[in-house]
Amino acid sequence: MRTMVAWVPDWPALVRQAEHAEAHRGGPAPVEALAVLEKGVVLACTPAARAQGVRRGMRRRDAQSRCPDLVVCDHRPEVDARAFEQVLTTLEELSPGVAPLRPGLCALNVPERYYGGEAEAAAVMAEQLVALGVWDVRFGIADGVFVAELAARQATAQDCLVVAPGGNVDFLRDLPVEVLDVPAPADASTPGLDLVTVLRRLGIRRVGEFAALPAPDVLARFGAQGALLHRWARGEEVRRISRRTPPPELVATVAFEPPLERSEAVVFSARQSVEDFVRGLDRAGLVCSTLRIEVDAEVAGDLRVSSRLWRHPRWFGSGDVLDRLRWQLSADPPGGPVVAVRCVPVEVEPLGEHAESLFGGGPDDQVERSVARVQALVGPEGVRSVGVQGGRAPADRRLSAAWGERPVVARPVDRPWPGSVPAPAPATVFTDPAPAQVVGAEGLPVSVSGRGGLSGRPTRFRAAADLAWQPVAAWAGPWPVDEHWWDEAAARRVARFQVVGVDGSAWLMVVENGRWWTEARYD
Repeated sequence: MRTMVAWVPDWPALVRQAEHAEAHRGGPAPVEALAVLEKGVVLACTPAARAQGVRRGMRRRDAQSRCPDLVVCDHRPEVDARAFEQVLTTLEELSPGVAPLRPGLCALNVPERYYGGEAEAAAVMAEQLVALGVWDVRFGIADGVFVAELAARQATAQDCLVVAPGGNVDFLRDLPVEVLDVPAPADASTPGLDLVTVLRRLGIRRVGEFAALPAPDVLARFGAQGALLHRWARGEEVRRISRRTPPPELVATVAFEPPLERSEAVVFSARQSVEDFVRGLDRAGLVCSTLRIEVDAEVAGDLRVSSRLWRHPRWFGSGDVLDRLRWQLSADPPGGPVVAVRCVPVEVEPLGEHAESLFGGGPDDQVERSVARVQALVGPEGVRSVGVQGGRAPADRRLSAAWGERPVVARPVDRPWPGSVPAPAPATVFTDPAPAQVVGAEGLPVSVSGRGGLSGRPTRFRAAADLAWQPVAAWAGPWPVDEHWWDEAAARRVARFQVVGVDGSAWLMVVENGRWWTEARYD
């Protein structure tokens, strides 16, 4: 069967360029010269960077020397695969059974009869991908994946190179042996084999010359990987491609005709669709942990779309989705009659990963239902769950989220935090630090120098303006912290102390710009 390969050159670089343009929409000019690096080597680059001499395989320093304004990004294969999903979906609408080879490259059967020919089928697919925003896409058609990929790499943008049936050998004969420079599999007997270098040292410059070598000699000299490339060079297609199964359509949409004005009517009318949405996830063996709810409303004759992202510590049930819809309509009124509601799963996970163990151990369902009822009365922000994240100051370590939402950790706990206060952590952290006073033996305020030296030993203190002075029973510190020194607006230079009074009260204090503040209390 004839095989078509669709190739988008430098796909990782195009994805990063699109991300940068989206992040700086309406701001500075979009980035033109961009390169994606993997282990310090250029993996892909944009046409503007290539025009200035940047090439795949260059080291970072060499690439930046040729293009001083080059923007470099790290390789993120999971992001590339997620972005390529839209291309695969578009091709599947034209020809089922698409096999993704890697982000930016896929193979499929040629639907020549439906579109009137192989080149005509490629032209239709190119038109659809261009409409999607993929301008540089190239197609190759041959009797196997290997030759079809080589044909796609020789085609021009939005064009197709067709190798005639049975013409693999003629097509490969005059190609340079560099086209055989493909990565060896992880289980290859000679993973470090550089086949192209050895062939050139032997005086073999063309694929046809390599194909003319006896197969037993190639196997003995180059092993299984070399024998496989030798068969490809002879036009034999021995690689089977795995056709992917299109993912199920999980988005639930409910339209209202006529539009509904009351939020309770919207929630009640969406109940059946939400239950079908959850059952569809269950049939697919999935659960949704992050959900986006979109609400379409008619406002002054125009369609207004409002959306919000909701997270769940476990997964969404039908009641959870309806509660979020009700809260969203209350917190962000549509401004007009609601035309439609969509539930879009953003993060789905296998159901088995969230199944409870044989002896339980999961959250108490009765507690969750009770808290959910209270939350339904006071609103989503009225009941909150707390946690701990990384940070130097006690206030920075606080992590809070509405009950039922997964807290987003901005600073991981397991990172080193130089200058942080040692354990134990204070029990009460004040929202607004209280003005404090700390003096030495002669009644002069204690200050901290730029090198962390004290002007005197603390002897008396007052933790707040409404508290009495008392002698210092014990103290520890200072722990100097110089944060965000590279940002003039956010820079902060402080020193923290632990102070214990004679009455047994313990406080965490901070001195900044010569002034003392009480940040927290040890209970």
